[in-house]
Amino acid sequence: MTVTKVFAIFAAVFAVVYTIAFEWHWELFSYHPRLGTFGWGQQASINGPVMSWYGALATAVLVAAAISLATLPFLRKRSVPLWIGWAVPLACLAIWPWFLRAFFIR
Repeated sequence: MTVTKVFAIFAAVFAVVYTIAFEWHWELFSYHPRLGTFGWGQQASINGPVMSWYGALATAVLVAAAISLATLPFLRKRSVPLWIGWAVPLACLAIWPWFLRAFFIR
């Protein structure tokens, strides 16, 4: 079934792109909760904190969906190991403590 093949590709690409987008601040947009406004790309703080998580999530979803749809014609004749959909996100998850070390070590 091609849906499971595409989902494995989507999960792997999503994990990698989300990790990169979060660390390098490649968010699609930023949200200012105190003002209730959105801004394109990375925004500076205006009268309160800026939430970039939504933008990084949107970036990862769009890129992963585009790559998954682009690989769909190739996956009809070939098989994809389904473990890729689990192994790559778990490997990316192992990197996150390094990114968040500033919150734990002061």
